[in-house]
Amino acid sequence: MSTNTNPTGIVLMTYGSATTSADVQPYFTHIYKNPSDELVEEFKRRFNVVGSSPLVQITIDQAAALEQLLAERVGEGKYVVEAGMLHSAPFIDEAMGKLRARSADRVLGLLMSPQYSPHIMRGYDQALTAAGQQHGFNPEDVTMLGQWSTEPKFIQMQAENLLKMRAELKTKYGQDVPVVFTTHSLPERVVKRDPSYLDQLSATTAAVAKAAKLGEFEYQSAYQSAGHTPEEWLKPDLNDVIADLKTQKVPAVIVVPIQFLADHLEILYDLDTAAREETEAGGVHYHRLPVANLEPLFIEALADITLRVV
Repeated sequence: MSTNTNPTGIVLMTYGSATTSADVQPYFTHIYKNPSDELVEEFKRRFNVVGSSPLVQITIDQAAALEQLLAERVGEGKYVVEAGMLHSAPFIDEAMGKLRARSADRVLGLLMSPQYSPHIMRGYDQALTAAGQQHGFNPEDVTMLGQWSTEPKFIQMQAENLLKMRAELKTKYGQDVPVVFTTHSLPERVVKRDPSYLDQLSATTAAVAKAAKLGEFEYQSAYQSAGHTPEEWLKPDLNDVIADLKTQKVPAVIVVPIQFLADHLEILYDLDTAAREETEAGGVHYHRLPVANLEPLFIEALADITLRVV
C-alpha cells in the first residue's frame, strides 16, 4: 500500500443512465449490445414522460460534495473524488483517468448501493480493476469497498425523513399511514447464488423501521422495476402490494426506496408515475420518501465509510 503524501482517490460508482430519450439507444446498446426495438421504444416513451434523468449529474454532485466534506474533516488534498458510471459517461475508466491526473496513487471504489454482492455487482469490480490497470495503478492499491447496508448516518437520514412524513400524514389523514419499503427486483436465479444480498436488504429495512419506530404490522417490503424477461423475478411486486392495500381501504401509502440513492428513471417513472397512477386509481393517496441525493447526513455517511479505510 502506498505511504507517500499523494491523495487517495475515490470513485463513486453507479449503473449509469440515459439522460433523455435521445440517449436511450446508445445506453441500451452498451448494456445489451443488440437491444430490441420494442425495449428501446418503450424506454424512449418513459423518458419522454419524465423529461430527463438527473442520475449522472447528481452522482457527479455527490462526488464533489464528498470531496469537500473530506477536505473539511482531514485537510485539503488528502482525498480526490470522481464519479464513474458502468454503462454511460462518465465511465469508470474516465473517472480513474481523472484520479491519476490528479496525482492519486491509491483508489477506493465506493458503489452507490448500500447493499453489495461480489457476484451480483461483479461488473463494477471488473471495470474498476481493468481501469486501474489501464491507468497504471498497482493492483494492491485499487480496493473495492463492500456493503454498508446499516451505515448509521444513512439509517438516521432515512428514519428522520420517514418520522417527519408519517407525522405530517397522520395529521392530514387522521391515522397512521402504512409504509412500503421498495428495492430493485432481480431474477431469482441471480439471488440464489448469493443469498446474503437479500439479508442485507432485510437488514436495511429492519434498521430504518426500528429507528422510525414502525410497528411490526405498519410496514412491508416489495420489489419494483422487474426486467423484461420471462424468468421468475423477486416477489412480492410493488403493484401487488399496492393492490392489497387498496382492498384494505387505507387512505394513503408511503413508498420508501431504500436502495436508490439518487433520483433517476426508476424513481421518476416507475414510482412517481406508474406506481402513483396505480395507487391513486384505487383512491389511495401516494407519497414517496425522498431519496438521498445531496442530503448532508448522506454525504456524512459516505465520508464515514471512506475514513474507516486505513
